[in-house]
Order: sequence, then C-alpha cells, then structure tokens
Amino acid sequence: MKREGFRSRLGFLLVSAGCAVGIGNVWKFPYVTGENGGGVFVLFYLVFLLLMGVPVLTMELAVGRASRRSAVLGYQALEPKGSKWHIHGWFCMAGCYLLMMYYTTVSGWMLGYFFKFAGGAFAGISSEAVDAVFPAMLANPAEMTVWMAVTVLAGFLVCSLGLQGGLERVTKVMMLGLLGLIMVLAAHSLTLSGAGEGVRFYLLPDFGRAVKQGLGKVITAAMNQAFFTLSLGIAAMEIFGSYMSRDNTLAGEAVRICGLDTFVALMSGLIIFPACFSFGVEPGQGPGLIFVTLPKVFVNMAGGRLWGSLFFLFMSFASFSTVIAVFENLLAGCIDSFGWSRKKAALANGVFVLIASLPCVLGYNLWYFEAPLPNGSVGQILDIEDFLVSNLLLPLGSLVYLLFCVTRWGWGFDKYLEEANTGKGIKMPRALKPYFQFVLPVLILVILIQGLMK
Repeated sequence: MKREGFRSRLGFLLVSAGCAVGIGNVWKFPYVTGENGGGVFVLFYLVFLLLMGVPVLTMELAVGRASRRSAVLGYQALEPKGSKWHIHGWFCMAGCYLLMMYYTTVSGWMLGYFFKFAGGAFAGISSEAVDAVFPAMLANPAEMTVWMAVTVLAGFLVCSLGLQGGLERVTKVMMLGLLGLIMVLAAHSLTLSGAGEGVRFYLLPDFGRAVKQGLGKVITAAMNQAFFTLSLGIAAMEIFGSYMSRDNTLAGEAVRICGLDTFVALMSGLIIFPACFSFGVEPGQGPGLIFVTLPKVFVNMAGGRLWGSLFFLFMSFASFSTVIAVFENLLAGCIDSFGWSRKKAALANGVFVLIASLPCVLGYNLWYFEAPLPNGSVGQILDIEDFLVSNLLLPLGSLVYLLFCVTRWGWGFDKYLEEANTGKGIKMPRALKPYFQFVLPVLILVILIQGLMK
C-alpha cells in the first residue's frame, strides 16, 4: 500500500515545527533563561542549536525518509542484516507513550487556564487569590481529569481523520494562529512601560551577570535546552521524515524547522520578560512563572482578561501541536507494526493513553507522594515520568540515531549523507564526518551524564 504523504511542503514544515514547538519553548525556555541570567544563555542556546540540534534532526528525518516506515520498521529496513538496531524503535514507542502520560496533563493545564481567563475567573481578584488558583486546580482530580481527557480525545480525533485531512489540516490552522497570536502578544508587551529593561536583560549578553550565575552552569543549561527543544531521540520527528517528499535536502528542512521552533521560543521571551520587568516581577522564578507569576501580571494589566486569554490560547496551541504530532507517531507505529487500520489504532491508543495519563493527574492529589530521583532532586509522578523521558530516553535515543547514521556498524555515514543531500537546498558537507563521529557523541554523552548525575 502506498504511504500517505503531506499535501504540501508548508504542511510538512508546520507539522514538524509543531511537534518541536511545545512546553519546552513557551514554558521552560523563558524560565530557564530567567534563571540563567538572560542574554548570554540565549546566545549559547542558539550556538548549540546549530551545533547539535540541526545535525541530529537531519538523522531522524533521514531514517524516516529513506525507509518510509515508522521507528521499528524504519530501523529494520536500513540496518545491516543480523543487527538489532530496531530494538531501539520499541524504546522510541515506549518513550512517546511515557511522554504523553504527563504531557497531556500539562497541556490540560494550559487549556484550563485559557477558559479561566476567558470566563472571567481572574477578573478583579487579589494577588493572594491568584496564588491560590493553581494549587486549587492541582488539588482537584476531577477538574484535571476533564482537561486531560479533552486533550487526549481531541488529539486522537484529529489523528483519526488521516495525515492530510486531520493532522496536516488542523496543525496548519493552529500553527498559523499561534504565530499570529505570538506576534500580537509580543507587540503588546513591548508597549508596556519598563519593557526596554526586560528586552535588554533578555537579548543583550551580559557576561558579568553570566559569570555571577556561573558561566559553566549557563553554558550547560543552554546545551540542554537546545537539545531538548526539538523532541529528538524518540522518533517523534522520524515519522514525519517517512511522509516527506525527496524534493529538498534534509539540512535545509532541518534549519527551517529549527528556525520556526526558535522563533516561537524567542518570541515567548519577548512576551514574558518585558511584562515581568514592567510589573516588577522576578523573571527567574522557575516553573511557577507561567501559572502563578504571569497571571498576576495580567490581572494588573489594562485589558488583562483579554491578554491573559490570548496568552493561554497561544500556550494551548503550542502544547496541543506537540500532542497530536506524537499521537500520529503512536498511530503510525501500530499501523506499520500490527497492520491495524487508522481508526482501530486511534481507538486503542486513545483508551490506553487516557488510562495511562491518570497516575500523573492523581499524583498531585489522591496519590500524592515524593520520591528521590537519581539527580538528587525529589519529585511526584509527573517529575519521575519527565525525568525518564528528558534525562534518559531523549539523549540516549539521540545517541543511538547518531551512531546508527555515522558508524559502519549501522546504516553508515555514506548512506546517511546521500539521503540527507537528496533534493534542492543546503547540502551537508562530507567534511563534518569527524565532528559527527567523534565530537557530537561526546557532547550528547555530556548531556546524558549531566542529566543523570547533577
């Protein structure tokens, strides 16, 4: 049976960028930037995105496009006879399931906050009352289950309609809406009094401030963020390579996907930092910045109900674009590996993800506990699931894709390079082979060890 493909190149780019654009850009990037002193962190983030993100992204896309299969069968089609690289494909599937077991909850938070702002729940309330909204939501298992379930059911409904009729059509509208919203919100933030100070903190590198923060800490945080922002290592991107045309080189497409992903991350900062400095809010407040700190800013802002609603609508679009992209990977894996129809795969996965996401929801209330993690921190169920995906499966999976593409024991550098350079656009230079074989694996190992030990 002929494999379905994207209707247009724009569809491929927006869906792939939509997979990369998510809570890592619009939630994690701003608060990590704030914690690491602003401009110098952003500078190193951009450098590492080019040095690490783009090459590994081309490798995932190359495996997908050359094989025209999802993760497990993709490896099987390309691996040397008798080798076992395809076992990693099953770990990719497991990683996608594990990611969705908590990502759907966080996406539900974004959706819940949009409806709270749009419905007037924040209108005219005190700062103390704003502080209480997020803990109250976490303590309410029924409310969190509803928003998680809406996210899961809507996501699989979109994917059940097919690649072109569902995922591509919905993501195009959502991503274009997201890009429009983010520009409106950023333009509004730049009009606030004191916005200039926030922009200077955010975009002007201040090495003195970075040294005070710890330059090594800033650089390693930037390396981590650049690597994780593209959702590499669990075949979330590989599947879109299997649907894409051979008209354009993979380096060129990877640069465009990274460009869209980075644009959203940078614009998120242009929304948040001017607003923080304008209202005297500390930008390095960590994960609570989005759900606790920023709502206070919107409450005190002229037209805050509108701006708060638009902001969380933008956040919902960003997180949901990743949800449906990863759901597509799960469906494709079941269709390819088990011969299921798309409708059957959507139904079975929908039921499974719905049930598997409940522990994360209940981990904040009925099943609350804290457990020590290998990196010295403690966390609840969401933190444990996120640790396994972010600190283990993503870097380890990316290292496997890298070694598969550049060593003679895998697919091999020559075959990877031929696939990557097929089509019009930016060619991957053969001179990069030593960097890919000896330097890039070390950088990924640094991220892996750091994530497990810090």
